[in-house]
Amino acid sequence: MRLNLQKPLVIFDLETTGLDLVKDRIIQLSYIKVLPDGREERGNELINPERRLLPEITALTGITDDDLKDKPTFKQVAARLSETFTGCDFAGFNSNHFDIPLLAEEFLRAGVDFDFSKSRLIDAQTIFHKMERRNLAAAYKFYCGRKMEEDFEAHRADQDTEATYRVLMGELDMYAPGANEDPEKVIENDMDQLAEFSKMNNNIDFAGRIVWGEMKGPDGKTLLDANGNPRLTEVFNFGKHKGVPVTQVLHSDPGYYSWILGGDFTLNTKQVLTRIRLREAKMNG
Repeated sequence: MRLNLQKPLVIFDLETTGLDLVKDRIIQLSYIKVLPDGREERGNELINPERRLLPEITALTGITDDDLKDKPTFKQVAARLSETFTGCDFAGFNSNHFDIPLLAEEFLRAGVDFDFSKSRLIDAQTIFHKMERRNLAAAYKFYCGRKMEEDFEAHRADQDTEATYRVLMGELDMYAPGANEDPEKVIENDMDQLAEFSKMNNNIDFAGRIVWGEMKGPDGKTLLDANGNPRLTEVFNFGKHKGVPVTQVLHSDPGYYSWILGGDFTLNTKQVLTRIRLREAKMNG
């Protein structure tokens, strides 16, 4: 089966210095860019994180400090990667929860404002977990009929990217209309539907500090739109203002904005909050 694409799809995977979106850095980025005509372009970057790797990271990935010492930093490759990725949708394995948020942070740290809001984000892990609820190795065996260790080296971004690509194709084959008798296990070969199916939450920023919440009227009842659906607005999802609309907090507690900007929050969270603040200032200006 060939992917049904209206624009390029980048299937990618990261290896990193750790799992902290604020503090950790990318050490390997691998991708397969699939074009609407079926052509594939592959890229594999080793990236200098400008810090020493923890022994457990080297043990996990096989990547050493010597492998990275002469490689470019992310800032040095950011503009080129942005050009390659502009106009694309993205797919990965657990990518909506980790890889996309960390990649967004790295772009922002490099001074590149890459707008992921214009891309559909497809997470093969979310599809798999909703359908079968296992990990990448199990997904590979289930959808591809082979053990992952028979075909790949574990915990390398280029290897995991290839495996993820095959898993995604296997998912589309297995859950294609008419491929099985369970009507609940059908996925269309359509990037809009795959991106919608991959969503696990109502996050506005990748870290989930700001989420979509229902708008309430003075009587506390949910406001509805013309179609009878709840109207949504940005609300804080943490701290003393949890559940309170962001715009309300910006007016009632303006110091909260400064506190977040100076705090240990992701750059993406600060960026989203700033955009809301600027939007409100423009509307009220």
